[in-house]
Amino acid sequence: MSHPIVIIGAGLAGYQLAREFRRLDHSTPLSLVTADEGAYYSKPLLSTALTRGQTAETLPTATAENMAHELNATMMTKTEVTAIDPHEKAILIDGNHFFYSQLVLASGAEVIKPSLTGDAAKDVLSINHLYHYAEFRHLIKNKKHITILGAGLIGCEFANDLSNAGYEVHLITPAEAPLDLLIPGKIGHLLQGALEQNGVHFHLSVTALSVQKGENKNYVVTLSDGEQLKTEFILSAIGLKPHTTLAKTANIVVNRGIVVDRYLKTSVADIYALGDCAEVEGHILPYITPLLNCSRALAKTLAGTPTRVTYPAMPIVVKTPAHPIAVCPPPKNCEGHWKIETENHSVRALFYDTSQTLRGFVLTHDAVKERHALAKELPSFF
Repeated sequence: MSHPIVIIGAGLAGYQLAREFRRLDHSTPLSLVTADEGAYYSKPLLSTALTRGQTAETLPTATAENMAHELNATMMTKTEVTAIDPHEKAILIDGNHFFYSQLVLASGAEVIKPSLTGDAAKDVLSINHLYHYAEFRHLIKNKKHITILGAGLIGCEFANDLSNAGYEVHLITPAEAPLDLLIPGKIGHLLQGALEQNGVHFHLSVTALSVQKGENKNYVVTLSDGEQLKTEFILSAIGLKPHTTLAKTANIVVNRGIVVDRYLKTSVADIYALGDCAEVEGHILPYITPLLNCSRALAKTLAGTPTRVTYPAMPIVVKTPAHPIAVCPPPKNCEGHWKIETENHSVRALFYDTSQTLRGFVLTHDAVKERHALAKELPSFF
């Protein structure tokens, strides 16, 4: 019997690839290996679960056993892969070799930990998996004051969700406005105003330096401007970085992420990567639409039809119902200007390069519905 195709990771990337592959090939042996319980859930829904009345227990829509049956696959849960041996075409688990015909790394991203001092720095929580979210919900029970480090996508979405649920939220960021890496400051301040009306307090242009234990199981966060903020819980949302540790054990080329071409091939034969761990032709796009495009293309390749992934312009929807936003950021280092129009509560911001070609946009409120039409006007990545 031939060795299976092995997918390391059972998040959205791993499961979506397995589903796409099984649509094309019903019989080739397939194995998925994951360090957690392997429950199927949508990770982007974690930052809106309170508003939707969901918990860590209700978010999953299938167990690992359910998925094994659906995919006609072997599931290895609570299993850590310690190394890859590309010469033997095997992964190492507890010192044992498990052989593969083709290997896919769908190992996701890991949290960037904040640089904090203080006797309670270790109590700061980051959410990157379902079990982190379960711990988060347990720890904020019967609390009211939550501090979030970081005002990017995840920080703003959690701030909106927590404030919807009645929590007093303080958001700390070194930036001058929220979502500063995605949208112009003017629109960031509109988002800030909407979240403030929802009960979120912003601390801009500062960083958290230390976290100390305070009275009554509270914490004291000292900011770079000298302010001391009393809080009951601290969530870090300062960002994620591709998980590349395992790839390095096989001497796979790694830059910011695991370097792959448009076939999702790494530098080592018969090893592929997709999802948040992958750097596709220089691009790291940790969003759902690129993941779906990659899973469809790679499934065809694994099934015997080599297929290059395509990246059209793909709008990002920010899940902040206080101020809905859709954005297609212009390419980095693209020179040009923003043309910003406001109508009622809606903003339509279009970015034009020096040749007056549309290269990006930000839409808010009612204008969000224009995102797909505008995306068709933008150049593709490839």
